[in-house]
Amino acid sequence: MTNQVKIFDTTLRDGEQALPASLSGKEKLQIALALERLGVDVIEAGFPVSSPGDFDSVRTIAREIKNATVCGLARAVTADIDACGKALSVADNFRIHTFIATSDIHVGTKLRKSQDEVVDMAVAAVKQARHYTDDVEFSCEDAGRTHIDYLCRMVEAAISAGASTVNIPDTVGYTTPSEFGAIIKQLFNRVPNIDQAIISVHCHNDLGLAVANSLAAIEQGARQVECTINGIGERAGNCALEEIAMILQTRQEMLGLHTAIESTEISRTSKLVSQLCNMPVQANKAIVGANAFSHSSGIHQDGVLKALNTYEIMTPESVGINKNNLNLTSRSGRHVIKHRLKELGYALQDYNLEAVYADFLKLADAKGTVYDYDLEALLFFDQQKHEEAHYQLLYLQANSGREIIPSATVKMQVGNTEITRAATGNGPVDAAYEAIMDILGHPDIDIVDFTLDSKGEGADALAQVSVIAEYKGRRFHGIGLATDIVEAGVNALIYVLNNTHVADQIDEHKIQQEQVAGV
Repeated sequence: MTNQVKIFDTTLRDGEQALPASLSGKEKLQIALALERLGVDVIEAGFPVSSPGDFDSVRTIAREIKNATVCGLARAVTADIDACGKALSVADNFRIHTFIATSDIHVGTKLRKSQDEVVDMAVAAVKQARHYTDDVEFSCEDAGRTHIDYLCRMVEAAISAGASTVNIPDTVGYTTPSEFGAIIKQLFNRVPNIDQAIISVHCHNDLGLAVANSLAAIEQGARQVECTINGIGERAGNCALEEIAMILQTRQEMLGLHTAIESTEISRTSKLVSQLCNMPVQANKAIVGANAFSHSSGIHQDGVLKALNTYEIMTPESVGINKNNLNLTSRSGRHVIKHRLKELGYALQDYNLEAVYADFLKLADAKGTVYDYDLEALLFFDQQKHEEAHYQLLYLQANSGREIIPSATVKMQVGNTEITRAATGNGPVDAAYEAIMDILGHPDIDIVDFTLDSKGEGADALAQVSVIAEYKGRRFHGIGLATDIVEAGVNALIYVLNNTHVADQIDEHKIQQEQVAGV
């Protein structure tokens, strides 16, 4: 049995489906590229049959990713599997992941079928998927609550049908580590053809045991863990990738196992996912939380000053956290910015140096000193705004005060047209939003959440605004960053508008395809 544990990342599928707002295709690709740099073995890019947008984003990721296997999810249904095959066909390496429920409560209540019928459906699904690829994964949904005799039967049938990976999910996070480990052990002891497939686990965190259950399964022979960045996902989330990866790295001498994860990419990937998904990481979160490498107790501080390993079992540098904060000013040149970004882990091809430097100078003029966290925030936002966008902010002026009515004037580029409007509102942000809606002809967009945060420290920290808006039954998330709160809010709304524009284009393309097919 191999000593490598494969890391199957489902941030873009299980993680994304639980977010308050959908990710755009561009945002999903950003995350996929970050996961590729992180070294994950399999990227579950989405559920292609679920929507035209998901189909297109899975196809785009499949085309762009070269160093990881791209995977799509499908129920044990013909249309789902065909959608996966078509979306993934552009990839160099791809996997179809098909599933069906196996517990009594799911088989009887949800599927309303007999156990024999469910086995037949699973076998048929695996065989159909094999028409597209030899890399087929089958999942026994709610395996944690499935009778062991039936689970063994299902696993044996799936492997015989051609599944090269069989996943044993604790779908509702119900089992304990000893219980879940025992399930995996029994499968290895009782399924005669189990050596022909990799056994995978997908544990949810409803009882806070996702990582512990995954580790127990690994110790019993499982060699793939399905997880997400920051542990995001349905309900209480999934097994956290950064936690299981660092457990295997930090305790490698005891466990004798390893992954292909490049641990120095963990912090950067965590921040990207947190930003794009609008899911803040709690301060005491293991590995990537703000306090993960902080020491408050005087005794702890004294110990760390004498020897780091008194209270640190891993270094912040091992997960990509660089403690060296180099202060930058408007007198810093391009070479300094380039050097600092390289030290922070960003390759030159990851950004446009001229664009980043221009925005850096504006920020340095506004707040004087620019810190590492400012530079990373600036780089993140620069990647969003410097791509081709249908809506662009050209000019913004806002007025407010105790004795005046808040007002704003906004000039935007809409396609190839420049439009200027002025409006009043309850405050300067509201006035700016009214002006933008006037420019767009008051589309049916509802702002359902507006969150203001600071990036950095002190009174001169950057303002970050996160907006969630509802449009045509879907929710879209936008992020804005600026030294001025009003500008940050406007940037966030424009981010949302560009995402809705892309969604409209995808829907229109689908309608055109259906019309052509109808003819």
